[in-house]
Amino acid sequence: MSMIGLVDCNTFYVSCERVFQPRLRGLPVGVMSNNDGCVIALSNELKALGITMGTPASEIQHLVRQRRIHLLSSNYELYGDMSQRVQSVLEEFAPAVEPYSIDEMFVRFDGFEHAQLLAHAHQLYHKVRQYTGIPVCVGVAATRTLAKLANRAAKKMPAYGGVCVLPPGSLETQGLLKRIELGDVWGVGRRLVERLAVLGLKSAWDLAQADPKRIRRQFGVTLERTVLELRGIPCIEMNDVDEARQRIMTSRSFGKLTDDLGEIREAIRQHGQRSAERLRRQSSLARAVLVFLKTNPFRNDLPQYLPSLVIELPRPTDDSREILSAAGLALQRIYRKGYLYQKGGVMLLDLIDAERQQLSLLDTPQSDAERQRSQRLMNVMDQLNGRMGRGTIKLGTPSPGAAWHLRCAHLTNRYSTRWDELLKAQAL
Repeated sequence: MSMIGLVDCNTFYVSCERVFQPRLRGLPVGVMSNNDGCVIALSNELKALGITMGTPASEIQHLVRQRRIHLLSSNYELYGDMSQRVQSVLEEFAPAVEPYSIDEMFVRFDGFEHAQLLAHAHQLYHKVRQYTGIPVCVGVAATRTLAKLANRAAKKMPAYGGVCVLPPGSLETQGLLKRIELGDVWGVGRRLVERLAVLGLKSAWDLAQADPKRIRRQFGVTLERTVLELRGIPCIEMNDVDEARQRIMTSRSFGKLTDDLGEIREAIRQHGQRSAERLRRQSSLARAVLVFLKTNPFRNDLPQYLPSLVIELPRPTDDSREILSAAGLALQRIYRKGYLYQKGGVMLLDLIDAERQQLSLLDTPQSDAERQRSQRLMNVMDQLNGRMGRGTIKLGTPSPGAAWHLRCAHLTNRYSTRWDELLKAQAL
């Protein structure tokens, strides 16, 4: 029997900081956005004080001065590397791992009986913490949608102890679906919830019992797939979910193994531009860009190398030029001679709604005229590519020397990627 797991790293950015600064465990900790503008990640202790996502850092500096809370600058290089380490552990326990965001990954489990799978999931849960220091929750079910709900149960319901495995068609699965509101189902947004409520559908169980054909006629094929997934029938792939994605990834295997930096740069440039187009299509902005390369893991006769790097953007943006500049810088830093690469990709991280973004005076400044020029240029590019075919208008990587040095007054060391920033031990 094939099952799918979702592994979600708990309070990921804060957890990455706590791995190398144990003194922060149990304390209220927040991670700030570009240029230390607002809070974008919070520990449970910080949430308990009433501080919410998006709170301007300037409004709570008095709590920092009183040493009641701790605010840190975004350390994307550290977070990206720790995400890669978590993925490496997962790859030891599953035949396939599919990153969904920097802190969430789908894993495949095949051929396990329920008892074996539960024990395997618990082992994975403990091993990720042991090998990386990152706490996770694990949800396992027959489909990605059910795995999302299982992961939510593992996180929200203490009885599961961080691991929830839902056997297909079980009473346990039915009971959980009856407790889950529609708004908590993957891919069901607020507007859909309101329209479904008119039909008397209020819970995940109600949606699972709905007639798929009727749902398709009234709401489209995407929601029909969700109905089937809730019934335990796999039919959603990673790029099928019709929602504003938490991350956007574009990748593809190369036509042949290559060590040619020019060829790889061209591929990364295309992937970056494609990701930017998808970002604009869903009206989002990205705060960071991740670039990865991969050699062929099945070629034991060749040296292996799986690098990745996250570059923080000067401000949340959907401008292809800024995204490609960051991707080019990341590629330049991770590329190594002597390896034959099989695959490369670009992932846009920390996405926010372009219409609801909270502007910060601490972000790298951009005048209204510059912003409007950027929007007009991107609109023209998208229109021409839509009318005349993708790739009609292409961008090259901007000249080197872009200003990537942001305000990061509380940036911690990049402990796992910089030799000169390793932890130092002292004998007393």
